[in-house]
Amino acid sequence: MPRQSRGPLFYGWIVVAVTFVIVLVSAGTRASVTTFIVPLDGEFGWNRAAIASAISVNLLLYGLSAPLSGRLMDRFGPRLVVLCSLVLLVLGVAGTLFMSQFWQFTLLWGILVGLGAGGSSSVLYATIASRWFVARRGLVLGFLGSANSTGQLIFLPLLMMAIVAFGWRAGALAIVAVVLLLAALPVLLWLRDDPADLGLRPYGAESAAARAGAQAEAPTVPLLQAVRTPDFWLLAGSYFVCGATANGLVGTHFLPHSIDHGIPEVTAAATLGIMGGMNFVGTLGAGWLTDRLDPRKMLAATYALRGVSLFVLPFVTDFSGLLIFAVVYGLDWFATVPPTVAVTARRFGKGSVGTIYGWIFASHQFGAAVSATMAGAIRVWLGDYQYAFLAGGVIAMIGASMALLIRMQRPSPTVAQPGQAVA
Repeated sequence: MPRQSRGPLFYGWIVVAVTFVIVLVSAGTRASVTTFIVPLDGEFGWNRAAIASAISVNLLLYGLSAPLSGRLMDRFGPRLVVLCSLVLLVLGVAGTLFMSQFWQFTLLWGILVGLGAGGSSSVLYATIASRWFVARRGLVLGFLGSANSTGQLIFLPLLMMAIVAFGWRAGALAIVAVVLLLAALPVLLWLRDDPADLGLRPYGAESAAARAGAQAEAPTVPLLQAVRTPDFWLLAGSYFVCGATANGLVGTHFLPHSIDHGIPEVTAAATLGIMGGMNFVGTLGAGWLTDRLDPRKMLAATYALRGVSLFVLPFVTDFSGLLIFAVVYGLDWFATVPPTVAVTARRFGKGSVGTIYGWIFASHQFGAAVSATMAGAIRVWLGDYQYAFLAGGVIAMIGASMALLIRMQRPSPTVAQPGQAVA
């Protein structure tokens, strides 16, 4: 029989720590392409719209690979999938050192890095949290979700300093070393797929209340059934808004916008790092509140706060204003992840999280890809990002309304009749 999950140190916390580092490195690698926009424009003459289109491919494949990654994790376990994803990241970034044509940049950063990052995205930590934890799951999701912003907090300022001092190729080489040493090596040494592999039960599984909650989430709603419900499309639509206003708009164009207004590159990257630090607080708090409050209201509040900050950003042109924006926006940057995963589990069953949330996350990245391209085009056409950020504020408010319309009806568990087996 599996042992109790509690003890001197539940191994799941080691898995959480390793997963945090994996997501941190992967997110930092994927987002680091924004630090190359200005140097690539200067060396190769590729304009902002062209580079943004390659980043859009990255964001789109980052999302589209999530459902496949979730399915592969369900079948083969997270460890193998993550290792393959990290190999793609290394190949994509290392190939950048030898590129000379724009199509090569699209292939390397758009396709290889996009697919590689997708295997260690939020689908990974949704799977880890669901497998290893019954109690404290929301808190774990919040902690792992904060790894996205923490990766940018650490990567972008340091990488920008390396690029300014030694050139963008030195920055790419540094990324390859970090992926191999800080991500791939811990996966090989410490990551495990499931508590049962070590003869353990999930954390909190021995609690009667936790068992009751897990049983309520246990029924699995097939994907084809889920897509016939308005709730799936409200979740996917609100997450489209999240991707459009986060990764696609601010994540891609905040640095170029700041530089356009005369903010030094390293200072702008440090401001983005402050945003990531505030997001650590916001996402961790969102995970803690997800265990206690209605996650739909949390989603609505997060999107509304984001909308207000985006309405203000076009009129901010100095460092003090950017700092205030970074604090406010940072609190909600990835705070949508814990409540979205919680709503998915409650509405469609814990056993459906990998597949259904994977497709919801694909919608997130589709929104990011569309927004990255459109914002880059607006910058080329109009000479600034003002209307792009204002449009982001509008759709963020639409996302808040969609979150409030989601129902929290749980699937009914299948009960076997006397003498009848449950399929």
